[in-house]
Amino acid sequence: MSVKKSFSIFVIIVVLSIVGVLFCSIDASTFDMLEDANPALLACAAALVVLMWLLDAFKFMSLARAAGERLTLRRTLSVIWINYFGSAITPMQSGGGPFQVYLLYRYGVSVGKSVAITLVRTLQVLFLLAMVVPFSMIADPDILERYSYLRWYACYVVVFIGACAFLLVVSIARPRWMKRWVNAVLVWVNKIGLLKSKYLLRVARWINREISSYNDNIKLFTSTGKAWFALSALFAAAHLITYMSIMPCLILAAGFSVNYLQCILAESLLLFMLYFIPTPGASGAAEGGAVAVFGLFVPWSVAGVMAVTWRLLSEYTGIAIGTCIILRMLGWGGADKVLSEDNTKKADTANESK
Repeated sequence: MSVKKSFSIFVIIVVLSIVGVLFCSIDASTFDMLEDANPALLACAAALVVLMWLLDAFKFMSLARAAGERLTLRRTLSVIWINYFGSAITPMQSGGGPFQVYLLYRYGVSVGKSVAITLVRTLQVLFLLAMVVPFSMIADPDILERYSYLRWYACYVVVFIGACAFLLVVSIARPRWMKRWVNAVLVWVNKIGLLKSKYLLRVARWINREISSYNDNIKLFTSTGKAWFALSALFAAAHLITYMSIMPCLILAAGFSVNYLQCILAESLLLFMLYFIPTPGASGAAEGGAVAVFGLFVPWSVAGVMAVTWRLLSEYTGIAIGTCIILRMLGWGGADKVLSEDNTKKADTANESK
């Protein structure tokens, strides 16, 4: 599917979602309740978006320095915004990476380092999001009693954090273990007939090569770039806190009181789940989920309007800027080429395993 078609699907789903959300939530009392909205707090919410972009850029620049590369703020902001576009047009927000790698390569960063930087950036976000849930529950243990469904989700998050942390540590400290485990899995896959014997050695060599390349680049963050990596983690935490503060700021701007901790917890659940939604840019689910979260803290009649406003500030503005950058630098054809090259690599790997 072409980038232009994927972007069109994203826009169509977003428009339909917004119309559906507003149609199901707005009533006669909506505008009466919004008349007293605080313009200063609305401006504060917009300022948080700008601060969010800057903190994300500083995080990216710190990761680049940890890998031995220097990026200017102007170039890094382009990398940040182009990620919004790539994430919007692909399922589970997976398309931002290839565009970031392409742009970093144009700025003189090697492909290996670019992949390591973008991978670590994504992992930082996922780990921090996952950690918000248990830490918030420790700070407010009664929330498990009020929202019983969170118990199961908390267990899932804890398991996810533990498994990913274990694999990440092993991949850095003991890459040979990873290779052995992968080779054992390949042998098992071969025995049950999912991988032909003539491809077994080729696939094993390719995966071992990729593990070695990944390990060499990741080690930069834990050796010569430790200080910069630690700084990037601080920027990542500040960026996430700023991002999640937009929602409670909008609630306050509309004249409603809100428990900041509860709002952050509910929002973290939504943001974490959006990484696994198969629609382009998690569209549809993001708008509907935002309405559900806002509905916990404000009347339903204004939850839809506030959800759309939140998505407009936190995501749609970045996507719009990223789209302008893509069209100016690559055009639709160039964007197709970037994604097709990434998909070709994945397809080649999949074909070899058949």
